[in-house]
Amino acid sequence: MTLPPVYLNALGMINALGDDTDAIASALAASRSPGMGPMLMKNGDAFVGRVLAPLDIAPPESLARFDCRNNRLLLAALELIRPEIEAARERYGSARIGVVLGTSTSGVGAAEEAFAHRTKTGALPASFDYGQMEIGTAAPFAAAALNVQGPAFTISTACTSSAKAFAAARRLLQLNLCDALIVGGVDTLCELTVQGFASLDSVSAARTNPMSRNRNGINVGEGAAMFLMTRDESAVRLAGVGESSDAYHVSAPDPKGVAGEMALRAALADAGVTAGGIGYVNMHATATRKNDEMEAHLMARVFPGGVPASGTKPFTGHLLGAAGATELGFAWLTLARDDVSLPLHRWDGEADAALPVLDLVETQRRLAPSGTRYAMSNSFAFGGSNVSLVLAG
Repeated sequence: MTLPPVYLNALGMINALGDDTDAIASALAASRSPGMGPMLMKNGDAFVGRVLAPLDIAPPESLARFDCRNNRLLLAALELIRPEIEAARERYGSARIGVVLGTSTSGVGAAEEAFAHRTKTGALPASFDYGQMEIGTAAPFAAAALNVQGPAFTISTACTSSAKAFAAARRLLQLNLCDALIVGGVDTLCELTVQGFASLDSVSAARTNPMSRNRNGINVGEGAAMFLMTRDESAVRLAGVGESSDAYHVSAPDPKGVAGEMALRAALADAGVTAGGIGYVNMHATATRKNDEMEAHLMARVFPGGVPASGTKPFTGHLLGAAGATELGFAWLTLARDDVSLPLHRWDGEADAALPVLDLVETQRRLAPSGTRYAMSNSFAFGGSNVSLVLAG
């Protein structure tokens, strides 16, 4: 049985780099990120990625109880592709359009504010609803806001959440259960997450430094990335998906990266392309000691001839449940737009002698100008979840 190809037709994105794809592409090219900066905490400082744009789009009155920063980030990204979504709804009908999203924090930040208010006043604020912090409500909320009635569900597998959303959404299209999917991820800064990583000694007080011998932890960030996915041919195709699980440790990756390597090789096989055919890899590259060690070694094994690669979390922070969709978005931009260069790898340039040498993108480079071009995005998560996605354009 030959399954139909699936395409990523439109992208809306907002994060610390900017509030739309034009601003984000421009900031990436200039190696600047306006939203990266310090965050004061009770037990020390952290460096985080914030969305600076005003989030003016509120939920419709019927969904007012779900009004929180996380859902406003989601609406801001969706608004950027609203014309494409409305055209799909007009063509296929609401019942044939689904929503698959990834998140890890949902509205936990709103809950933190509400509980702090209760501590001071004895009561929760009238504007707070527990539904704001329920992880599962993100996709149904988006479906209701967009007036689409197909399958709508949220995936939460830590830092692979939105990457896995693409695998699930592609299956819905290929099985003809939907004609269009809104797929992506959203996550919002909250102290619970930052303090949680701090308790694991995994948070950096300065900008993150992936693949460096001086790397010392992550920067948490916030943002949203939303795609319209259909079977309608367009410039960029979701060509390959690979998924695996370490079954190694609740938070530490398998240091040998065996299952992570399986995910990359599965994605290559699914795309029908060899490692040598990949023109760019967006690495997970959290800048923690263990993740970068694992990823560097598996990259060297899968790409023994080298491949241009970068880790983009120094520009956005680690967007956790939204990281997979956001970083796939960066790869999508390099394929969909001729004016977009490969994202740079921002670090101090001090290589770790214990890691294999990788072809890090430190100067302006672009994908080959002609022929079918391929880009890969990798995500690894707590619990041993691994996802690799390959785009063709």
